[in-house]
Amino acid sequence: MQAETKTCQNCKEDFTIDPDDFGFYEKMKVPPPTFCSACRLQRRMAVRNERNFYKRKCELCGKQVISMYAEGSHFPIYCSQCWWGDKWDPASFGKEYDFSKPFFAQFQELLNVIPRPNLRNTNTKNSDYCNYVADGKNCYLCFGSIEVEDCMYGCPYESKFCVDTYLARESEYCYECIDCEKLSRCSFCQECTASYELLHCYDCKNCHDCIGCAGLRNKEYHIFNQAYSKDDFQKEKEKFLAKGYEGLLYIQKKFEKVKAETPHRFATTIQCKDVSGDHIVESKNTKNCFDVKEAEDTRYSVRLIHAKDVYDSNYCEYLEMCYDYLGFWKVQRSMFSNTCGEGSDLTYCDFCSGSSNLFGCIALRGKQYCIFNKQYSKEEYNSLLPKIIKQMNDMPYKDKNGRMYKYGEYFPVELSPFCYNESVAAEFFPLSKEEAVARGYSWKEKDDRNYAIDIKSSDIPSRIEDADDSIVGKVVECEHHDIGEHPAKCGAGCTEAFKIIPEELAFYRRMNLPLPHLCPNCRHYERLAKRNPFKLWHRQCMCGEGSHGHDGRCKKEFETSYAPERPEMVYCEECYQKEVY
Repeated sequence: MQAETKTCQNCKEDFTIDPDDFGFYEKMKVPPPTFCSACRLQRRMAVRNERNFYKRKCELCGKQVISMYAEGSHFPIYCSQCWWGDKWDPASFGKEYDFSKPFFAQFQELLNVIPRPNLRNTNTKNSDYCNYVADGKNCYLCFGSIEVEDCMYGCPYESKFCVDTYLARESEYCYECIDCEKLSRCSFCQECTASYELLHCYDCKNCHDCIGCAGLRNKEYHIFNQAYSKDDFQKEKEKFLAKGYEGLLYIQKKFEKVKAETPHRFATTIQCKDVSGDHIVESKNTKNCFDVKEAEDTRYSVRLIHAKDVYDSNYCEYLEMCYDYLGFWKVQRSMFSNTCGEGSDLTYCDFCSGSSNLFGCIALRGKQYCIFNKQYSKEEYNSLLPKIIKQMNDMPYKDKNGRMYKYGEYFPVELSPFCYNESVAAEFFPLSKEEAVARGYSWKEKDDRNYAIDIKSSDIPSRIEDADDSIVGKVVECEHHDIGEHPAKCGAGCTEAFKIIPEELAFYRRMNLPLPHLCPNCRHYERLAKRNPFKLWHRQCMCGEGSHGHDGRCKKEFETSYAPERPEMVYCEECYQKEVY
């Protein structure tokens, strides 16, 4: 088939569907999308809330719990123990399909009555304040993490004793690290691998005892990319750390200059073949993807591990033959569904597990051949399904802004159980209240917190030695508190104040780090701001050095997540390797 250019019915921008895309849609027996890939990602993220918590009461056992759903939700909230228990039956909510109503209108009716779990965790212990965490132990305010222990405030993977990290994998005792792997005792690092004792470093591999460095390989005892003897390095390091918070700010300022002068690789890909995007590992034929590992024949996806024949999916592990899918693991041949696990042949399903051959179902476990939670025989199911798909095309759902949803579109954003500014979409596709409302999305007004501040941000001890145990449990003012309702530095997520917990104070003391000045949400937004967007631009290598084997500027071109107006020097793979190795 020939490539076709279509206009996204959401953002009105043109996007291209190429022959490989058409081949995938034909294999999945779905029509081509009417939303562009960015709007499809935004639409999926709008049904997931990770970080916004509320106090609720389990409506089955009455226990007080922390929930990702605010008071006033249409559906009941159960604590995790009750939701997974046998005191209620999701199948009891089963209903006949009504061919006189659009599919999505009927799905919303079902969504409004079926209980939902307060949080979505699997196999966790002593981690009550985490969400979308699997195999976690002794963790606090971690989100979207797997196999973690004694971690706080972030998104670590397969790590221990990590605080305020984002996609730090197989690491321990790390603080404020982003897109790093196999680190130990490192702080404020990004794109670093197989290293230890790094402080404010970028793109350093197999290094140790470095401060304020960028682009180093197999180095030790370097400060701002300059070599020191071991003794001199230790003396300089002690001088910096003795100044506490101010010392770290000084390092950061000089480090940013070193980082700006160091060439940046156009994309981070490791052991890959025929890929495009960023942060792709051990993958092939994977296009326009970000933060994926071991993916094959995959496109337009974010945060995947072990994926094959997958389009438009994120937050998943062990996925095969899936399309427009959000969340969880071990799923095959599934589409347009949210957070279903260990299942197959799931379409328009939500929070189902251990099931197969479901259509439009919510919260079912260990079921087959159900539509709107109603049980059918295999023959009845296979006979009814084509009729429903035809009805979805003949009677499409129209949202508040006139967008049409036939079979082949993900859930409309207005069906989301969350307001737009509660969802993950607001982190990566930020909108003002006016913009969100104009697009037909709901908005949650900011709660009046009125905290009684115990410690002003200006009074936070600069050195960890000066912070005694009495600070634990005190209400500490966030440094962004007075910037306004929607601070430019952190979006709309500032909680205005925060507390230090005992485990956190012990971590700072062990790492010799000063106390933070920002609340966890602001720290999260600052980490996100350091990463590139989930978007690609076509650019030319910026290297102009003849010593790299070319006359004048390098002629090689590539797809990169560095926008053309960015200040970084972005190099092709060959020039980058010659510069930093």
